[in-house]
Amino acid sequence: MSAAYKKSVLSNGVRVVTEQHSHSKSVSIGVWVLTGTRDEAPEDVGLSHFVEHLVFKGTKTRNAYQIAKSLESLGGDLNAYTTREYTNYHCLVLKEDWKIGLEVLSDLVCNMKLLKKDFELEKKVILQEIAMSDDTPEDLIYDYFFEGVYKNHPLSRQILGESKTIEKMTQKKVLDFYKHFYQGENLIISAAGPVDHDQFVIQCQKFFRTRKRFTAKAVRRAPRWKTFNKIYERDMEQAHILVGFPATSFHDKYRFEAFVVNALLGGGMTSRLYQNIREKNGLAYSVFSSLNTNVDSGNITVYAGTDAKNVKRVIQIIKDELLRLKKDGIKASDINLFKTQVRGQLLMGSDEIENRMSSLGINEMIFNGYRSVDQIIKEVEKVSEKSIKEYIKKYMDLSKTSVVLVGPGLNQHKEWLNSYKFTK
Repeated sequence: MSAAYKKSVLSNGVRVVTEQHSHSKSVSIGVWVLTGTRDEAPEDVGLSHFVEHLVFKGTKTRNAYQIAKSLESLGGDLNAYTTREYTNYHCLVLKEDWKIGLEVLSDLVCNMKLLKKDFELEKKVILQEIAMSDDTPEDLIYDYFFEGVYKNHPLSRQILGESKTIEKMTQKKVLDFYKHFYQGENLIISAAGPVDHDQFVIQCQKFFRTRKRFTAKAVRRAPRWKTFNKIYERDMEQAHILVGFPATSFHDKYRFEAFVVNALLGGGMTSRLYQNIREKNGLAYSVFSSLNTNVDSGNITVYAGTDAKNVKRVIQIIKDELLRLKKDGIKASDINLFKTQVRGQLLMGSDEIENRMSSLGINEMIFNGYRSVDQIIKEVEKVSEKSIKEYIKKYMDLSKTSVVLVGPGLNQHKEWLNSYKFTK
């Protein structure tokens, strides 16, 4: 364990983790609420994201403008985001301003003051955000994908919610959610930079003392994968393709094998799919793969944007590469190339103080502890031809490969896609 890392637990259960980076001129702080879209009731889809918006409308001590000005006037940055499994509020400030940054974050998380007019105004804003998302196929296609492979499971829900659930949302429901989940053990505070842990904890005790102990842990069940192929006919310039299959969770022993497989498939310009689809055949400007990991599940997806007439050809190339990987595995020289790539990305990312803050929070949330960059690199270095073969055998069941198509003139492919198999 790094001497720079320290952890404390406040009397109300709030966890505080810090990592000392004495040479940095800035401090990055995050407050993690361990509740996301998958923890919402079906009739409340979008509630976590709605609350994330509303805390910026005003607190007991600041209005919306004062919240925005509080750190921007110091050259700092304040923001938030919601995922299917948690919500994060974070700031980046100069090292001499870390107390102000922490106080502002605590104000958002502990002191929301929700006025009726702000509630109704922000409801309109979120409905506009949902409408905008519907016009962004590169994002929308992932929602369609999760909706299909995790059908009837909370992970299938859209983070933004649905228009009908947002329209029915009440001010009382939002306040009850905030008061219930923004408490005690459901909160983690992480900080990276030239910050003294003991001094930081003292300030956390001061600013978060009103938080009560949180005992109502969310009960999460792992999803069951559902294989499907679906076309969404839309009037737009390009056809958008998303192909995906199951992969590891955060806790799986083959997690880093999944990292290497993803890097080889579509993790960069040297990846097989980038080289084959874009460089050799000129079929797409944008083509990449992603490893999407949850606490109890995961998947690898391949995205490509192409002309509608090239859809079949692009999908066939993706299939050929998956079958090649399934049949031949990855030779040692390629494993070393992509291990080096992953290692380099980890090391360069560790120079970013915001990445370290995020890593601290996520590791505490998932593993209830600390994982150093060196420790993670050691895990990556253990990946071998043998372990890759074991990963492929366990996870690359190509009969579970699912496809989503969004774009113009695609219904002509419906019969072909419905009978398409990735196994032969």
